[in-house]
Amino acid sequence: MTLAHLRRQLLLPACLYLLSAICNAQQVVVDTGHTTEKPGAIGPAGKREFDLNRQLAIALVKALRAKGVSVTDVAAAGSPASLQARTKDSSGAALFISIHHDSMQQAWLDAGRSREFSGYALFVSASKPYYGRSLDCAKDISRNMLAIGEHPSLYHATPIPGENRPLIDRTLGIHRFDDLVVLKTAESPALLMEIGVLANPDEEARLATRQFAERAADAIASGIRQCLPAPQ
Repeated sequence: MTLAHLRRQLLLPACLYLLSAICNAQQVVVDTGHTTEKPGAIGPAGKREFDLNRQLAIALVKALRAKGVSVTDVAAAGSPASLQARTKDSSGAALFISIHHDSMQQAWLDAGRSREFSGYALFVSASKPYYGRSLDCAKDISRNMLAIGEHPSLYHATPIPGENRPLIDRTLGIHRFDDLVVLKTAESPALLMEIGVLANPDEEARLATRQFAERAADAIASGIRQCLPAPQ
């Protein structure tokens, strides 16, 4: 074996590792919340949360790729069996984002209060080492949602059992939620986003349209693009 050949053998793993690190710095993992078997919230008119989550996630993947961002679509080959499985591809990624649509506590629904809240909500974990970058991305996403005329829902900050999530930024609708499994297990900056309040009968039809999904996805993608580290 020549010295030059030996050097190439030693350098190749290092080069591949460096290339992987550079690629991961621009990699976004998009998770479709819930599964076909356990679809999450059901709207008053019967729309399933999973179906809306998947529609939005597909639009977001497309919008991110159009902006030059590399994307891993967690539900592309079927939803993973566990919450932990959703984050397995997040190691070294620039961001993990889980897409959801909101319900309300059953007591509120039973009391006819489903129209009291509308809008989106963002959640990050302050207990993770990636908190700063996660929060930056949540802020950029929220600002872009505001720019297209959407508004935050502060429902999850209401002081009732099962909610009462601390607000990090009231204007931008960003909450702290350290116990969300996908935020706890992600090995990257991570956030969970409730796109809108599916439980609100005035919002359900709008949230289900492809036009809304594409518009919201483009705003979210723009926010993500802004918060990603600059390519080297």
